[in-house]
Amino acid sequence: MSSDITLYTWTTGNGFKVSITLEELGLPYKTEAINISTNRQKEEWFLNINPNGRIPAILDGGQRVFESGAIMTYLVDKYDTERKISYAPGTPEHVEQTCWLMFQMSGIGPMQGQANHFRFFAGARSDYGIKRYIEETKRLYSVLESRLQESTYLAGEKFTIADIASYPWVSGAPVSLQIDLSEFPALNKWVEEIGKRPAVQKGVAVPHFWPQEDMAELFKKCRANIDAMTNSDQH
Repeated sequence: MSSDITLYTWTTGNGFKVSITLEELGLPYKTEAINISTNRQKEEWFLNINPNGRIPAILDGGQRVFESGAIMTYLVDKYDTERKISYAPGTPEHVEQTCWLMFQMSGIGPMQGQANHFRFFAGARSDYGIKRYIEETKRLYSVLESRLQESTYLAGEKFTIADIASYPWVSGAPVSLQIDLSEFPALNKWVEEIGKRPAVQKGVAVPHFWPQEDMAELFKKCRANIDAMTNSDQH
């Protein structure tokens, strides 16, 4: 299948959502790494692609698409003619697929993102912030657990973009937030099975492979930095 796609991305949960989608669809694409620690995503040229100054974004020829969920939906609407990782519009499964995609966009992404902020990057330690957002992340995982106890995948019996959306966030939580997925057996099994997919393995290595031991060491240092700070809740 021909395409003229450039993916602007970095090694984040949202970035992996799009690279996995592209790999699962077997689409050729170019990658431009946007190191978000340097604020390259705030440069004027990139704001012409995504006015919000966030990764990921794509250019498909002259068409810009930003926001990870919108990109995933765009890609399957245009290129997934065989419905490899999506259900046909108008079907009950497509409605379910959209619901779980939005669940990740409005729930897991923002809440786990806040957990990451308070656990790794905040200017002062906040026990309240850490507890609130990690507990909310785990509550959302319990929703996924309930669904996966009754369904092989989130939208039904087929792996879709609904699963791709949540997978990078959930699979990274044991290393980053030290969430024990054994508390969620159906979710844990889902993570393990998805992680075996060759396209998923390729997708999480875009724009470059980040060894798990290096990730674990970085997160350990970030947590230690936060733990050494004054608890802002006491002021």
